Amino acid sequence: MAEVKIPDNIIIAIDGHSSGGKSTFAKAIAKELGITYIDSGAMYRAVTLFCLEKDLIKGENIDIPELESNLDNIKIDFRFNNTLMKSETFLNGKNVEEEIRNIKVSSFVSPVSKIGIVREKMVALQREMAKNRSVVMDGRDIGSVVFPDADIKIFLTANEEIRAKRRYDELKQKGVEITLQDVEQNITDRDHQDSSREISPLVQPVDAHVLDNSFMSVDDQMAWFRGLLIDKFGIYMNNEHNC
Repeated sequence: MAEVKIPDNIIIAIDGHSSGGKSTFAKAIAKELGITYIDSGAMYRAVTLFCLEKDLIKGENIDIPELESNLDNIKIDFRFNNTLMKSETFLNGKNVEEEIRNIKVSSFVSPVSKIGIVREKMVALQREMAKNRSVVMDGRDIGSVVFPDADIKIFLTANEEIRAKRRYDELKQKGVEITLQDVEQNITDRDHQDSSREISPLVQPVDAHVLDNSFMSVDDQMAWFRGLLIDKFGIYMNNEHNC
């Protein structure tokens, strides 16, 4: 197959419900195209972890004034681990990649994410991260709010039971003691919170390409994605981009 150059500074936005495989899909795209992957969900998880560590969450209540006064003290960045060959999340210089994935953070990340001042800060940071380089970013409002003019928008969906089983298996592999029922409830709660919040709710952009990956492998999803590239740019190639 002849090769053509995909435009520089391409932005690929992937939105969808929790545990739908967005990160896995986005990482596969980033690896194949040689572009930067940004996990927006990890950024909100890092803020949530900060709130928990600073005791800003009391029961169901979040101390928003105190959180606002601490926002400038929250520094989030991603560093590539050459040993594990993956990007990891750092909060104020500390590697929190594993901590932000636990069920306690998962239980509070939606309430924290819907706070206006938090979203404003994260959206600004996400746009800054994407300046002058090609990126693939996944989350809840990437194609609708963060990058409404993204070159390619994908809305990823999957059966709720399948999403819960994926999340359960992931946590069990990490040694987390939890029941499938607890994970299913967390998925249901997060879906409702993400879709019903007033600020930047999870929506399917009208110009997004919808993919139900309930019964698809990563290879299947990548084959589908290559079809999008052919439709968009006329022909597919695996070339290097500025990261």
